Amino acid sequence: MSEIQKDKERKSRLSLFLTKSGSHENVSPHKMTNAAPSSISPEAALQWSDSFEELLKHSDGVETFSQFLRTEFSEENIEFWLACEEYKTIDSETKLLSKAKCIYSVFIESEAPKEVNIDYSTKVAIQKDMAQPTKGCYEAAQTKVYSLMKKDSYPRFLNSDIYLRLTRRRGPGATMFRRRSRSCVFNDRGEATTEPSAW
Repeated sequence: MSEIQKDKERKSRLSLFLTKSGSHENVSPHKMTNAAPSSISPEAALQWSDSFEELLKHSDGVETFSQFLRTEFSEENIEFWLACEEYKTIDSETKLLSKAKCIYSVFIESEAPKEVNIDYSTKVAIQKDMAQPTKGCYEAAQTKVYSLMKKDSYPRFLNSDIYLRLTRRRGPGATMFRRRSRSCVFNDRGEATTEPSAW
């Protein structure tokens, strides 16, 4: 078996290993919008709207935001951010190297199973750092992904059904009553009438 085939097989196994019920392949956005942790109080959920940072301080907030990102097929962003947060806490040189390579193969390299959307120069810088990974080697990429979630995903999350249900506000999917239109109809003489009998 050639080195390229071995590499592809390794990536395939890693991809299968990482695939879980919450991955792209197994999620219907329509199913997931109904699934919100029911133990979260509306008051607690309302705190998350104070700031993106506040949302990330709460494990229920992170879980609910992750569910929302699954509906948008972008959960790799929060997963990458969380992996980087964990990575920064590693003290063992051996574990640091192992985790750095794992993060790289899962989130950074081209065709990675959960590739995050970062610019080419950041990718190249990380690739160079893989020879001697440091605690800060993912800092630039993590900052870019964080910024993307904060500016793009977070505002949509605050208007999503999943969040609005938690806060007990009406969401876009809430039951609404449709009023009958009061259109006017012109009669034979060109006069406008709103009487239903004229329709």
